Amino acid sequence: MKQTIELELPASNQNLVRIGQAIPDFNLEAFQHEKIKKIKLSDYRGQWLILFFYPADFTFICPTELAEMADNYEAFKKLGAEVLSASTDTVFAHKAWHDNSPAIKKIQFPMAADPAGNLARAFGTYIDSEGLSWRGTFIINPEGILQALEINNNSIGRSAAELLRKLQAAKFVAENKGLVCPASWQPGSTTLKPGLDLVGKI
Repeated sequence: MKQTIELELPASNQNLVRIGQAIPDFNLEAFQHEKIKKIKLSDYRGQWLILFFYPADFTFICPTELAEMADNYEAFKKLGAEVLSASTDTVFAHKAWHDNSPAIKKIQFPMAADPAGNLARAFGTYIDSEGLSWRGTFIINPEGILQALEINNNSIGRSAAELLRKLQAAKFVAENKGLVCPASWQPGSTTLKPGLDLVGKI
């Protein structure tokens, strides 16, 4: 007789957001345009949302990533997406960093504060031993459903250009039911329509 073994996730890993599931709503503070404001993730329903976790303000790789996101912000907006960066720093640390760093001064998108780590825990990026987040990126559709995620070790920086490509692919398949995007797909290039006629032909 087979014995069934049930694996139980640690409490910190339970109820994590998964592909195809609705993201939880959160009330947060954010720094944007020299102001501190209250936001909710549900505020972004009706548009695409890029949730961009990073470990900490006043660090080294983080400003290079955030500067790239700032440089590409208009391209994300043209695709109907908002960018929301998040770390476990406070909004006051975000302001101080914005005031002092040439790279961070370029940021126009909201910089969310998650000092208790609750948002990072929900998305599976929280590092309990450090009180910081891994480099996690989440693409959420206008209905609030997670479409793509990437989580990097904190020593590995991400590419805004690749994130933009993933968003373009996510939008394409959402708007063109039955078609899928192959490896390294770019807008305008060939897509695929899965079916028996393609089996073994690629």
